[in-house]
Amino acid sequence: PRTWLVTGVAGFIGSNLLEELLALGQHVVGLDDFSTGYQANLDDALASPPAVQGGGTFRFIKGDIRDIASCRKAMKGIDFVLHHAAMGSVPRSIDDPVTTNSVNVDGFLSVMLAAREANVTSVVYASSCAVYGDSPMCPLTEDATGSLLSPYAATKLANEIYADVFQRTYGLQLVGLRYFNIFGPRQDPNGAYAAVIPRWIDKLLNGKTCEILGDGETSRDFCHVANVAKANILAATSDRSIGHSPVYNVGCGKETTLNELFRMIRLGLVGFQPSISASQPKYGPFRDGDIRRSAADISKIQQQLDYEPTHTIAQGLGQALEWYVEHSAKSASTEQERVVAAAR
Repeated sequence: PRTWLVTGVAGFIGSNLLEELLALGQHVVGLDDFSTGYQANLDDALASPPAVQGGGTFRFIKGDIRDIASCRKAMKGIDFVLHHAAMGSVPRSIDDPVTTNSVNVDGFLSVMLAAREANVTSVVYASSCAVYGDSPMCPLTEDATGSLLSPYAATKLANEIYADVFQRTYGLQLVGLRYFNIFGPRQDPNGAYAAVIPRWIDKLLNGKTCEILGDGETSRDFCHVANVAKANILAATSDRSIGHSPVYNVGCGKETTLNELFRMIRLGLVGFQPSISASQPKYGPFRDGDIRRSAADISKIQQQLDYEPTHTIAQGLGQALEWYVEHSAKSASTEQERVVAAAR
């Protein structure tokens, strides 16, 4: 057992990292300010059978990563840092580039400074496939380049540049993970910036129509969050002594079109609600700036960190659908109880 700091621990990926580490009997410190995360995510992760049975420990600190004092407090006694606190939406970064830069760049700098002072073993941070911009390559390799398409992408590229400088200047080991389209339990289906998989699941469960932008043949590399947890642990514990900070693609290395994705989700939900079998998507215009094809070349992380995806998109969707159906039923039951109580 080691002691791990997970920033953004109340978020979608952060809470899944927490659950996995506790299942492995690790000691976890979580840092979050609840600007985009939820207490419900922490409660769900802590109550999961694997986390309970694993015997790990958890301590939570409420704080903003832009506050160096909060970062220093969280870093005390830490071996490994998994940095996932960020403003993680491309559309939101376009709407509010100032806050996105403040959290994603200034906050990242605070985390690195505090980690260096605390002599942590390594920092693994979340980057993004957004750094590839409009590169026409598919699959995308780590040395592919293109024009960046959003302020969010610019902040993630800035993280990678800063990480490389810090490793060469101060000797702090940093590893960047370029996530592709991550999905799984606790990914928020609500809000203007919700990802496609939880949004479609929520709409189908509630009898609403899903919208596909374009002809549906746009493809993405959809990767279950369990693969992300595995990549983080491998990256943190890898015994590497090199002069620069490496970055790795994290995905499954497979393309799935939006039409295929819709059919897979619909098929998976039919067992819970047979009426969903008749659901059809509505097609809209292509979204400006959308990349037609995207998939990760994962050969580098396979060769250097022994990473292999444990969940294909089909296996991952099976788990995700079950979680969303269960929690949708719980939410409906809670709402019904609230209405009955109010009527009394």
